[in-house]
Amino acid sequence: MNYTAEQIEVLGDIEAVRKRPGMYIGGVGIRGLHHLLWEIVDNSIDEALAGYCRNITVNLHEDGSASVEDDGRGIPTEMHELGRPAVEVVLTKLHAGGKFSKKAYRVAGGLHGVGLSVVNALSEWLEVWVKRDGKVYYQKYSRGLPLTPLQVIGETEETGTTIRFKPDEEIFETTVFREDIVAQRLKELAYLNRGVKLRLVDEKAGEVRDFYSEEGIKGYVEKLNKSKSKLHDVVHFSAEKNGIIAEVAIQFTDTEIENILCFANNINTIEGGTHAAGFRAGLTRAINEFGRKNVKKFEPLSGTDIREGLTAIVSVKVPDPQFEGQTKTKLTNSEVKTVVESIVYSEMLQWLEQHPNESNKIIEKCVVARRAREAARKAREIVRRKSEISITLPGKLADCSSRNSAKRELFIVEGESAGGSAKQARDRTFQAILPIRGKIINVEKAGMVKALRNEEIKAIASAIGAGIGKDYDITKSRYRRVIIMTDADVDGAHIRTLLLTFFYRYMRPLIEHGYLYIAQPPLYRVKKGKKIYYAYSDRELDNLLDRLGEAEVQRYKGLGEMNPEQLWETTMNPQNRYLIQVTLEDAELAEHLFTILMGEDVDARRKYIMEHSKEAKNIDI
Repeated sequence: MNYTAEQIEVLGDIEAVRKRPGMYIGGVGIRGLHHLLWEIVDNSIDEALAGYCRNITVNLHEDGSASVEDDGRGIPTEMHELGRPAVEVVLTKLHAGGKFSKKAYRVAGGLHGVGLSVVNALSEWLEVWVKRDGKVYYQKYSRGLPLTPLQVIGETEETGTTIRFKPDEEIFETTVFREDIVAQRLKELAYLNRGVKLRLVDEKAGEVRDFYSEEGIKGYVEKLNKSKSKLHDVVHFSAEKNGIIAEVAIQFTDTEIENILCFANNINTIEGGTHAAGFRAGLTRAINEFGRKNVKKFEPLSGTDIREGLTAIVSVKVPDPQFEGQTKTKLTNSEVKTVVESIVYSEMLQWLEQHPNESNKIIEKCVVARRAREAARKAREIVRRKSEISITLPGKLADCSSRNSAKRELFIVEGESAGGSAKQARDRTFQAILPIRGKIINVEKAGMVKALRNEEIKAIASAIGAGIGKDYDITKSRYRRVIIMTDADVDGAHIRTLLLTFFYRYMRPLIEHGYLYIAQPPLYRVKKGKKIYYAYSDRELDNLLDRLGEAEVQRYKGLGEMNPEQLWETTMNPQNRYLIQVTLEDAELAEHLFTILMGEDVDARRKYIMEHSKEAKNIDI
């Protein structure tokens, strides 16, 4: 085929977004869906940063649409030089917005001028109401194109913008917004923007939740560490240098876990960036400087040892931030590192010198961490030896033949019998099976050194092949999917929780990159005549029996009860199976629950169980 000028296509803005949505929102799964909502919420937050907005309401409507209402200045409605109202230009043209110069916004999260137009392009329909200049303006769109002209529909003394949209089922894998994900983001924004009131309305559940914080990120750290043993009160400081504002909250805990959350102009930069690098460097310098001056025979500490047990929030406001990609997961401004490092170093060193008792506790913990790291390093050497893979387990790793890690998947299976069925059921080209014996060690209590002596832990780490703990490197993972497959009973749930705790604490990038899944085997096998049906929940069974009438029902007590054909058909076949992707959308809840349910504090666990016992489901009696 000839390659000529005729093959060169020029797509319009809306068409380009719809053809390649992943370029703009990072994908068309659950994360991409919620990214639409974040684009609009971030615009309202930018109005708050500019000092014009105090109230933001997010409504998850019964028809599957979502709306965001704020009391900011309202999107301009006057005619633009392109011959259309400014609000229409913003909603239909890429790279159109008020944040390229500093005239309307000093700092902002929405910078590329593509947020609203992308939301519009990827929505089945979108409506906008603007209150400004004493009038209420309205316009409706469909898949990015105006259905009506901008029109005045009323009068008002208020100002603000409301945008309501319904994600397009032609684009997204799912169009159902999750209340828990939205609530977590609004809670996060409330901490990051002291004094701004955020409200979440869930019409389906008939619930209204308000998020508001007077303490800001200091209160956020206190929340994250609520169930942990703390070495000192939260250290909180804020300073401005070269036009960049850095606000930091720090608290050391008596755990092994490092938990640092970084934000740039309210955007959660989950991959960190220059502000994170500056924070780490400044903190390391300050603690080593204090130790050198005040501790006898002090040996310099590494950043890794210093940050063990640290919980911190780093929030920067940057006039002209640069991010990697439209989804803004990593800040890249080189000047931010220098500013944040300087502020953290000076503020933290001053605090350390003013609080000698707390400072000595921190130094002691860092020294203990260094000793533990050396012990863990020796233990990790065993994990790196591929010949150690699962030798002591009842069944060895049954690997797959494909060499393409992007297509390979590993099933971690509970028990010998289930492991045997899974090995027979699998597609050997891309599915590997690793049976584990019973319940693995609880790493929340045991710690790294004891965990690495556990044969099941060593087998899992060796099979995945990407290291463990601080050495973990997601690029070396031998599998694109790691799937936990346990029985649908209390023991299976316990094993699954232990595995999730292990992955969360020592292979967190596996979760952050979306590589970890939970298999959903059916609970029931229903036979009607010669036909076989499967139900994955009690509700699904009831609906099936309502449709079929009288039928033979078998309750599966474990994976081992299925023959290989049934296991493949219901749980392992990519065409039919149900997988739950494990996500880290709620860092606060995850930290809190893992610490309470799997940690040493028995009283906290007892209290939690008593308070939440009525919410428990699937309890075997």
